[in-house]
Amino acid sequence: MKVIKLHKNPVLNDRQVVKKLKAENREMQHFVYQYYAPKMLSVCRQYIKDLQHAEDVLLNGFLKVFTKINTYNQKGSFEGWIRKIMINECISYLRIKKNTFITDEFKDKPIAEEETQKRINTDKIQVAIDALKPELRFVFNLFVIEEYKHKEIAEILNITENASKLRYRKAKQQIKKSLKNKKSQYGK
Repeated sequence: MKVIKLHKNPVLNDRQVVKKLKAENREMQHFVYQYYAPKMLSVCRQYIKDLQHAEDVLLNGFLKVFTKINTYNQKGSFEGWIRKIMINECISYLRIKKNTFITDEFKDKPIAEEETQKRINTDKIQVAIDALKPELRFVFNLFVIEEYKHKEIAEILNITENASKLRYRKAKQQIKKSLKNKKSQYGK
C-alpha cells in the first residue's frame, strides 16, 4: 500500500485517500491532481504528441478518476488504476482522431551544453517513438512502458494477440532504423 505525504496530514495511505475521494472531498481531489498530474501527463505524452491535446486528455482522465472513484475496488495500486484510466483516455482520444493524424516533421532544437548524454539519447528515442504510426506506437508503449502482455493489448485495442506481437516487432525495427539513421546522419 502506497503512503502519500501531505503537508497538512503527514501521512495517508491509499485507502484513506480513496475514502476521502469517495466522500467527494475537494481538498483531496485537488491534492490527488497535484500529486499525480505530472506523472500522468508523462503517460499521456507517450501516446499523444501534442502537449495541449495531452493536457486535455489528462483533464478528462482526472474527471473520470473523480467521477468513477466508486469503481476502484482497492485491488492493485491506486496509481496503477489512475494510469489505466489515462491510457484508456488516450486510446479513446486517438480513436476519435484517427483520421486526422499528421506526422510532424522532426525539427532540430538546439541542445544546451549542460544537458547530459543520457537526456539527449532519451530525446532521440522519444522522437523515434513519436514518428511511429499510431497503431505501432500504441502497442510499443503498452508493451514496453506500461508492461502489458500482448493478450491484454489485443483486448484493449480490439486486435489479435498475433497482430499485437507483429506491431511490436515492426515498431522495434522502425525505432532501431530511425536511431541508426540519426547516428549516421550526425556521426554520433
